[in-house]
Amino acid sequence: MSEQERPSGDAGTEPPRQPSVVVADDHPLWRDAVARDLAEAGMAVLATADDGPSAVNRTKATRPDVLVLDLNLPGMRGHEVCAALGSLETRVLVLSASGEQQDVLEAVKAGATGYLVKSASREQIVEAVRATARGEAVFTPGLAGLVLGEFRKLSTQPQTDPSRPIPELTERETEVLKLVATGMSYKEIASDLFISHRTVQNHVQNTLGKLQLHNRIELVRFAIAKGLDTPEA
Repeated sequence: MSEQERPSGDAGTEPPRQPSVVVADDHPLWRDAVARDLAEAGMAVLATADDGPSAVNRTKATRPDVLVLDLNLPGMRGHEVCAALGSLETRVLVLSASGEQQDVLEAVKAGATGYLVKSASREQIVEAVRATARGEAVFTPGLAGLVLGEFRKLSTQPQTDPSRPIPELTERETEVLKLVATGMSYKEIASDLFISHRTVQNHVQNTLGKLQLHNRIELVRFAIAKGLDTPEA
């Protein structure tokens, strides 16, 4: 069966695995409410933390799919927590009261995959955690353009290793990569290319592996650096 013919949810297939999470926030009522909402949505809440060092230690100990992180934690700020997680495969979704440009960019540069303000609804937070676990970049409306603009600016700076060989991508992987670079969601890419959401995910994961990148944020930055975010690319 071709990828165009394959439906996004074949009958008889098992439902996707729910992500595991750690929730870090110094406000106990908010932290407990988020943890409860995620647990009720079927996710495994492995731990909670009320300060930066605890967030780092518990994330490293439990290795969740997603760390839901407040920026203003005692002991370490959010971007310091992101940086301290190093090469850990856990993806970070920042959930903050601040939508300030500097806070957003600091978090993303340090490794956060997504950024939501706390005014987001319960449903938006639950879906954002699931999307983050899938490797998608999730941002409060209005912030995605800010992040893409920053990547475009950074892409004009000298690369740390310009001689690094670029593995050959298939025609479809390149096509998906170009659309990722424009900020389109996986669902939008699937609709545009007439393929399933899962097929888009598979192409992105294959591309990440070939390019030795860790998440969609790094993939967008790579694509922009190569000029793939323009229609004529």
